[in-house]
Amino acid sequence: MSLKSVAAKLFAQKIYKKTQVWANSPVETQKAVFLNLIKEAKQTQFGKDHHFDEIKNFEDFTKQVPVRDYEALKPYVDRVVKGEENVLWKGKPLYFAKTSGTTSGAKYIPLTKESMPYHIEAARNAILLYIHETKNADFVNGKMIFLQGSPILEEKYGIKLGRLSGIVAHFVPKYLQKNRLPSWETNCIEDWETKVNAIVGETIDQDMTVISGIPSWVQMYFEKLQQRGKKPVGEIFKNFNLFIYGGVNYEPYRAKFENLIGRKVDSIELFPASEGFFAYQDSQKEKGMLLLLNAGIFYEFIKSEDFYAENPKRYTIGEVDLGVNYVLIISTNAGLWGYNIGDTVQFTSLKPYRVIVSGRIKHYISAFGEHVIGKEVESALQEAMLGTTIRVNEFTVAPQITPTEGLPYHEWFVEFENEPDESDTFAEALDKAMRKQNIYYDDLIVGHVLKKLVVTKVAKNGFQNYMKSIGKLGGQNKIPRLSNDRNIVDLLAL
Repeated sequence: MSLKSVAAKLFAQKIYKKTQVWANSPVETQKAVFLNLIKEAKQTQFGKDHHFDEIKNFEDFTKQVPVRDYEALKPYVDRVVKGEENVLWKGKPLYFAKTSGTTSGAKYIPLTKESMPYHIEAARNAILLYIHETKNADFVNGKMIFLQGSPILEEKYGIKLGRLSGIVAHFVPKYLQKNRLPSWETNCIEDWETKVNAIVGETIDQDMTVISGIPSWVQMYFEKLQQRGKKPVGEIFKNFNLFIYGGVNYEPYRAKFENLIGRKVDSIELFPASEGFFAYQDSQKEKGMLLLLNAGIFYEFIKSEDFYAENPKRYTIGEVDLGVNYVLIISTNAGLWGYNIGDTVQFTSLKPYRVIVSGRIKHYISAFGEHVIGKEVESALQEAMLGTTIRVNEFTVAPQITPTEGLPYHEWFVEFENEPDESDTFAEALDKAMRKQNIYYDDLIVGHVLKKLVVTKVAKNGFQNYMKSIGKLGGQNKIPRLSNDRNIVDLLAL
């Protein structure tokens, strides 16, 4: 065993013990985070506007601070972007993470000197807890790669801005620099296809042990590796045994990945976003990701079924239940207050608090009152493929409200790697699984409001071509699993 492996195991033990302290006192930990956030932001413009000096508890906070999304918070953010100090948080941000907005163009999410370290520590600690549980630390001696955005940053009013993954690239610890690929020059390539080809060239003859990124884009990297190497990825990288991912559910990709790799590898799921690093998988044995309660983020939860009601109840960590779909609301040491990030979560454990990402509050199908969410379509697809040789590259679902004949239906657009032998049998199994997942969908089928779902095949690379056509190929971009309209699928069908 190398000295590096021994050191990693000792450090992992230390981090595990520190994690247990706050994970075992969740309510107290969150209360301390809450009170510190209010104290630190009292003299900001937002704090003055919302009477932070009068806030003593969560009840006071809910009276003074409404739930907002980016559009509602934008007047404050615009002032920060223009260089004004002490608006949402003390001083100025270190960076802005620039992301795609839906209605207002680019979004600028502040990253402060208080919030930035948690992004780095969380990713590190996820790996350390894996080492602690599995006792496997050999991979630290090999090469690691994270498929990410360009680290080239712009500057606006004295504040640097770029993609979150590109900003994080500037904080890679020195002890990992020699192990990390691709090169800085390759990482700076903007065109995704050119970049992936360059990454393949740089890594194909290296001892890659850890590979990380969004599954849909790592899949593209693996396919190009296999094409060039003429053998499975697991034979090209004989010591590759750990895949780290976030952004989307891995399960729909798992069978395809195991085929591309040629064997099973361990995986660690992360829940990062520009707004904060919220959770990571802390155990290979338990379902869900450990919610990070001591990371400068105060969490609230609103039941998704009540979210659009007037004044829905806002729950704190000690009030949540298992299996309920909640909209995640955050207040952070980057100056986001009562902020709706758009993600929905469900708790899989309350001791400690672990979550899964169940979807997006705006990504659903409820054209007929069924309110189907991302977790349900992913689980249904997984069940329908179980015990078959079917493999799926990508998929999305949309309603067909006005068919040329017959009843409306849900239409599944699927890019297959291995197609089903009998399309009708697969569609039947998928529909049956969906009816088990969502009782309202089942009622609509039974009541002859909807007919059974329809599976429409998408041509090879159809989803990649679609993302390229809208300028979102690669990086942190993802295909929505669900849409309540046909804007995406109409383009896929062209």
